[in-house]
Amino acid sequence: MPVPRTRHLWAMAAAVVLTVTAPATTASASAADTAALREVLFVANNWDGTADVIKSSGDLAKIGRINVIPDKDARMAAINADPIKWIYFMAIRNSVGEGHDQFADDMYSTPDGKSVVVSRPSFADVVSIDVATGNVNWRFPVSGYRADHMAVSPDGTRVAVSASTANTVHVLNINTGKQLGSFATGDKPHENIFTKDGKYIWNMAIGDVNTDSDAPWLDWTKGDRHITVVDATTYKQVKTIDMRDKLNAIGLTDYSDAVRPAVFSPDESKLYFQVSFFNGFFEYDVATDKITRTKTLPKNPATSDDRTTMVNDSRHHGISMSPDGSKLCVAGTMDDYATVVNRTTLQEGPLVPASKPYWATVSGDGKSCVVSESGADQVTAIDFATGQKTVSVPVGDHPQRVRLGHVAADWTSPAS
Repeated sequence: MPVPRTRHLWAMAAAVVLTVTAPATTASASAADTAALREVLFVANNWDGTADVIKSSGDLAKIGRINVIPDKDARMAAINADPIKWIYFMAIRNSVGEGHDQFADDMYSTPDGKSVVVSRPSFADVVSIDVATGNVNWRFPVSGYRADHMAVSPDGTRVAVSASTANTVHVLNINTGKQLGSFATGDKPHENIFTKDGKYIWNMAIGDVNTDSDAPWLDWTKGDRHITVVDATTYKQVKTIDMRDKLNAIGLTDYSDAVRPAVFSPDESKLYFQVSFFNGFFEYDVATDKITRTKTLPKNPATSDDRTTMVNDSRHHGISMSPDGSKLCVAGTMDDYATVVNRTTLQEGPLVPASKPYWATVSGDGKSCVVSESGADQVTAIDFATGQKTVSVPVGDHPQRVRLGHVAADWTSPAS
C-alpha cells in the first residue's frame, strides 16, 4: 500500500524540513532492516504441515523448520464438530490430497522477516506464524471450505489467497490478517499474480480438476475457467480472458483452457502459461490478446496419456523465468523431469530427471531454477546457463510451493 505524503510561516518551514529529511531517514532505516535480515527459501511441505527454511542460493542447505499447524488440535475439534466442514475435510483428503491432508499449500514472509503467512487447504484458512516462537499471530478463515494459491504484492504488504470452493479471492493485510477486499472469479480459483507495479491482480480459475470427466468432449463439465484481472486498489474487475477462444483460433480445440501456473516476461508484455493435460506451455501476447506461440515438450515414454491418471489434471505444473527473461524453467510433473527452455527459440535443454516436480521458482541470486520434487521429498536446483542439475536437498513430505522470503540474520527454528 502507498505510504502517505508529508498557514503560518513556521508550519511551512516545518513541512520543508520534513520533506527534505524524510527520505534520508527512511533509507537509513531500510538499510538497517536489510542488514538484519537473511534471504531464504521457504518450502511448503503440504502433507506434513511444515515449512523448511533453506538457503536461497548455492547449496540450498537447510537452516531450520517451522510447524505451520501448531493449532491442529483446535482446528480438528472445530471440523469434527461441524458435519459440513468434516465432509469437505474428508473430500479434500480423498481427492486433491491423494489420500493425505493438505496443510501447507503456499507461503510468504512478511517484509520484516518476523512472520510467515501460510494458506492451509484442509483447514480452509490463512495463518500468520511467528517464526521466532512458532505461535499463530492471526488466522483468517476463507470463504467456503478450501484455501489455495497465494500471491504477495510487490511492496510485501498485501497477500491474495484463492478460496477455491467459493470462487473468491481474498486480499489481506499481511501484518494483521484484516481483509482489505475480495473479488469473484471463475470456478476454482488457483494461481494469483500481482503485476510488478502492484496495480493489478491476475487470477486463473482452473475449474473442476478432481473429476474423471477428462475427455475433450466432456470439457464443458469442468466449469467456468477464465483469467480475471482486477484493480488491486478497488478490487473491481478490469477484464476477463477466456483462453478457450484463443486456443480454438489456432486449431487447438481439444486442448484444455484451464490455465495453471503462469509467469510474465520482465516487461509483462507476454504471459507464459500451462494448461491441464498438456506437456508444454503457451505464449500469450497481452496487447493483442492472442496466443502467439505453442511449445510442446517431450513426453516421458513411461507416462500414460490417459488423462484420468494425471494428478489433479496437471500433466505439467510449475513454470518460472530467469531474471533477465532469457530462459524459462518448466516442471514436467507427470513426465518426471524439469527443463530449462530458451525463450527466444523455445528449444528445451537437458531433461533433468525429477520425481513429480510440482513447482518452479528462481533462486535468490537468479542463477538457478529451483523445483520441488513432491515425489521424492526434495528440492532441486538447475543452472539456468547450462540446464544441468547442481544440487538436491531433502525436505518434508510432499513439497509444493517454494517462495523467496526473509528471516532474521540469526534465526533458528522455534522450539517444538
